[in-house]
Amino acid sequence: MTETFEAKLEAVLKQHVSGCDKLISAERLSGGASQETYRLKIAGADGTESSLALRRAPGGEARTHDSSQVTYYPGLAAEALLMQSAKAAGVPEPDVHYVLRESDGLGEGFVMSWLEGEALGARIVRSPDLAEIRPKLAYECGQILARIHSIDLAASGLDRHLHTLTPEEYVHNTWDRYKAFKTPQPMIDYAGRWLLDHLPDGLELALVHNDFRNGNLMISRQGVVAVLDWEVAHIGDPMRDLGWICTNSWRFGSDLPVGGFGTYEDLFAGYQSVTGRKVDAERVKFWEVFGSFWWAIGCLGMAEHYRTGPDNTVERPAIGRRSSECQVDCVNLLIPGPVTLVEPAARDDDEMPRIDELLVSVRDFLHGDVMAETEGRTNFMARVAGNSLDIVLRDQALGPEHRRLERQRLEALFVTSGELEELRWRLVNALRLGEIELDHPGLAEHLRQSVVNQIAIDQPKYSGFRNAVQ
Repeated sequence: MTETFEAKLEAVLKQHVSGCDKLISAERLSGGASQETYRLKIAGADGTESSLALRRAPGGEARTHDSSQVTYYPGLAAEALLMQSAKAAGVPEPDVHYVLRESDGLGEGFVMSWLEGEALGARIVRSPDLAEIRPKLAYECGQILARIHSIDLAASGLDRHLHTLTPEEYVHNTWDRYKAFKTPQPMIDYAGRWLLDHLPDGLELALVHNDFRNGNLMISRQGVVAVLDWEVAHIGDPMRDLGWICTNSWRFGSDLPVGGFGTYEDLFAGYQSVTGRKVDAERVKFWEVFGSFWWAIGCLGMAEHYRTGPDNTVERPAIGRRSSECQVDCVNLLIPGPVTLVEPAARDDDEMPRIDELLVSVRDFLHGDVMAETEGRTNFMARVAGNSLDIVLRDQALGPEHRRLERQRLEALFVTSGELEELRWRLVNALRLGEIELDHPGLAEHLRQSVVNQIAIDQPKYSGFRNAVQ
């Protein structure tokens, strides 16, 4: 008889975690599209209960590259070392109790202490409980990032685990990963060209967390409790971290640029208070543009991972559709201007029931009955599934006309006729090969109209859409 996951985990905990006499439960938490996270409830010999956290690779399978994040992945053992090194440098982190071994039969992962705090970005931005600490968070994040960037790579041993990426290499590696997906997304190629034209000078290498943002920070009323998710850390330009926390994807609808809770000025002041050096705002802006470029491709990687496994959940293709959110952020940063939105198509079919009615009934069932009767990850997935059906409904209403107009603009741009997919590829290849200049007449207008109308289908509640149409 095959030993269960829980039985194997209990054996590990009893052997390697002081005071653990029994595993009571192992609950997989919602979110965590790249890694699995569990809350473990354990009991001591006297019956006293406490909690731990388990961070594990999807399905327990080790990997060396993550297509969803578009970077090299050092492994969860290295991630545990990163957290321990950061804690030693004064960065708030949980204690790592045990790093899983192959003989444990649980795959790649580690057990750490359970910390209490808020980690959901939207709640951090809006919760009344955090109203008093929110204005102080940007300054504190600047201080924390400065401490991360000061970690001695050789003394900690991290230089033996992490890859080095210059800004130019990072742009090329990210762009090349997108090209492998075989999907024409012209705004991504436009942004890639812009980034290579604006590479920062005077590179000083340091440890880069690479995913330091609202949503990867645990917050309490006292401030930052822990910096989470070190899985894509590397050695590179430390300003990457400052640009990433300012990227619009992680503002959760707020107008405040730093994680939705603070200002550039406070972030830079906190950083300077530790380093003694002034932050170059233009360099941070480069990495803010890169952040939207990087995550646009990272979202596509989630969809690709859905196709290839091992985590074929409803969450991955839904995140794949968020690529257009990042692309509209690139539009707003690089080529802002007026847009004309497509009007919904009138319905004239006599089917009973119509396709849209079938979709609405399933969506309402998921958002209503299923969510009311479930909790935890199942509840979260029901919400995601219902939201995916909303995308299908909006595409039915807006998609045909949106794509007709996109094709019309491309035919005017190239003074030729053709199928939409063929014309998209022509533009993508022209951008990649440098055959069309970024200021070519009509190019910015076409990209802006195409991307903004696509986000109207994918996520019209996204703040980047609101900013684009105002």
